[in-house]
Amino acid sequence: MPAIELDGVEKHFGDVTALRGIDLTVDRGDVFGFLGPNGAGKSTTIDIMLNYSHASAGSVRVLGTDVEDDPVAVRRRIGVLPEGFEPFETMTGRQHIQFAIESKGADDYPEEIIERVGLEGAGDRPAHGYSKGMAQRLALGMALVGEPDLLVLDEPSTGLDPHGVRRMREIVREEVDRGATVFFSSHILEQVEAVCNRVGILRYGELIAVDSLERLRGTVGAESELTVELAGTTAVAAVADAVESLEGVSQVAEHDRERTLVVGCTTAAKLAVLDEIRASGGEIVDFSTGETSLEELFVSYTGAAGAKPGPGQREPEGSADGDAESGDETAPEQRPNTEARR
Repeated sequence: MPAIELDGVEKHFGDVTALRGIDLTVDRGDVFGFLGPNGAGKSTTIDIMLNYSHASAGSVRVLGTDVEDDPVAVRRRIGVLPEGFEPFETMTGRQHIQFAIESKGADDYPEEIIERVGLEGAGDRPAHGYSKGMAQRLALGMALVGEPDLLVLDEPSTGLDPHGVRRMREIVREEVDRGATVFFSSHILEQVEAVCNRVGILRYGELIAVDSLERLRGTVGAESELTVELAGTTAVAAVADAVESLEGVSQVAEHDRERTLVVGCTTAAKLAVLDEIRASGGEIVDFSTGETSLEELFVSYTGAAGAKPGPGQREPEGSADGDAESGDETAPEQRPNTEARR
């Protein structure tokens, strides 16, 4: 049974269409990256999945239960780190964790969760005085309560310093090893690439791609950089000329002193390049390859800057990869209060 099933989900706000017939299946045990420019409909999709908002059409099942039929049962089995989390003003960090434990009827120990997310020594401080990064760690701790079957993490690295990001990744891997499914929405493509085994790309309310990174790279003909070290007896220039004529090869750089070729080619052309080097008299000592980054893949799918949405669709706000994160875990920041509706 899949962890998440969306079937023909649509969402309309007056004459604006936010989601257009979303069909999506996330298997149990997946770490699924949900990507899209600002305004693409990611948060709207998550709100519908969690029954914070209702679909205009279609159906949503989470962990085998229709979210409209029994939203309380669904929420007991999931952990949510919402975007823009803001702590309650009158509660300490420990009280936030205890509140989550009591809400789920779980038997976790608050101190263990506080230590797990890196808030040692801060549990008894008023949480409204936490920095942005500390508040994000607290939200992650609350999401982990009760060993949820599904974790929904919306922009989980916001405000985290490099150590916090690393710990968040470790926790994601630990939760998957435990048997959980993770639905991971982020503008920080590097974070998605580091932890996700499948991704979906949303553009103007339409799900335009869902697959593993490897398959998506192959589908768009994304390029790899193939570096080949050649033996001393090889005529580097002659081999380069032969490789450059191959289909799928965009460029060849010769480095005669290091006796290497750096070949820009599609993933499908890599084996042909190696075969051609040997056929043209080259002797391969070693080779390595660098795959197309998720950022490059994302741009390939979401289109060139300036492309406009169709009728009734919303145009994204901001850049495709979002604003740079400050990494600040020292100074408190004002955040919209989303906790009340969660």
